Amino acid sequence: MDAVLAKNDNSDVIAADKAHVWHHLIQHKTFETVDPRIIVEGKGLRVWDAAGKEHLDGVSGGVWTVNVGYGRETIADAVRDQLVKMNFFANTLGSVPGALFAERLISKMPGMSRVFYSNSGSEANEKVFKMVRQISKQHHGGKKSKILYRDRDYHGTTITALSAGGQGERSAHYGPFTPGFVAVPHCLEYRNQYDSAEAYGERAADAIEEVILREGPDTIGAICLETMTAGGGVIVPPEGYWERVQEICKRHQILIHLDEVVCGVGRLGTWFGYQQFGIKPDFVTMAKGVASGYAAISCTVTTEEVFDMFKDASGDPLSYFRDISTYAGCAAGPAAALENMRIIEDEDLLENTLSMGARLMENLEGLKEKHAVVGDVRGRGLFAGVELVSDRETKEPANEAKVQAVAGHCMAQGVIIGMTNRALPGFNNTLCLAPALIATADDIDHLTSSIDEALTAVFS
Repeated sequence: MDAVLAKNDNSDVIAADKAHVWHHLIQHKTFETVDPRIIVEGKGLRVWDAAGKEHLDGVSGGVWTVNVGYGRETIADAVRDQLVKMNFFANTLGSVPGALFAERLISKMPGMSRVFYSNSGSEANEKVFKMVRQISKQHHGGKKSKILYRDRDYHGTTITALSAGGQGERSAHYGPFTPGFVAVPHCLEYRNQYDSAEAYGERAADAIEEVILREGPDTIGAICLETMTAGGGVIVPPEGYWERVQEICKRHQILIHLDEVVCGVGRLGTWFGYQQFGIKPDFVTMAKGVASGYAAISCTVTTEEVFDMFKDASGDPLSYFRDISTYAGCAAGPAAALENMRIIEDEDLLENTLSMGARLMENLEGLKEKHAVVGDVRGRGLFAGVELVSDRETKEPANEAKVQAVAGHCMAQGVIIGMTNRALPGFNNTLCLAPALIATADDIDHLTSSIDEALTAVFS
């Protein structure tokens, strides 16, 4: 494969990219002296760049998206066939794949019943924020309009999504923000904010109630949380946390919105991450893995109780949810999502995720034993983080440039890993791993051995 791709002359593509494309999350001053990297082909867990170099992708498309791997012809065929038959009609009316995927999706989510389509995780979360505000107006006389969000969590790139984001470097310079969003503390036990480490999960949840009582329970309509924090450091909620959060929200009549844009659709080894923690959400949002990047689609999923609040005053012309997302009417998204779900089922990828996830964590624990710079490893399924520190006793974060050098060393070896990127001031020190759900034992070993070599090279 390398030899075939190396023969291709992509100089015109590179030149066009360099002259006209504004890349995401990159300082373009760099491209004055080096060329941007262009990915031209993918198969399984491997991608090839314009120079013909092969890479093992350890983050599923760079942003934990390509859950079923590259080169899935059956998904491409499903999309092509659907586009030829009916490509688009506004979602004020229905489509065949839209109806069928909603039915399949709800079958995986007991207790949920309605699917609102849009195109990105940011949009899916914005829909919830609007629903909560409309519920406040229609059912609480304008009260219960505030929305809680958690430090270190991320919910999207729009101004309002950033208003609900707990990553200071993502929101810096973009204010003023949408009012009515209130922060609660993170739940990363490795960086305990409290006097005692005992029953940390419950203590972290109680900190949420302290904010609720300070703000006034009658002012808060919902809490928006990543089921498992992604770009804020890959944080697994500690034992006892989710049970207490649910108890608190029920007591104060606060709706629970779980952002599963990253950890949904198999990433943790269950269809949805919240299903591992026994939570009963009112809203679940998802995007990336819904169609594994083969088409743009996101979903805001709600209960029938939430849905009914938008049709109980049918005589009021403003009572229904007056929202539209143009490309939610593109039939390619649900067509791709249907085939994506079939692949996960037929290839038993949830079980593979659990078994390969166990191997990944075992290998990472081995790296922790070997390298003093590894302060903590954490994760579930094929979703893991490695926090690097300069001192294990003080937990001083490793120098960000050195963390970047680890990722760069892996890239030079032909292995792509991620890291917390422009997220937390002073704490962009966690390596992020999320290989596709089709990963094999050899893939996992290759991935972690590359990190081993990089840690040795950078921190020796």
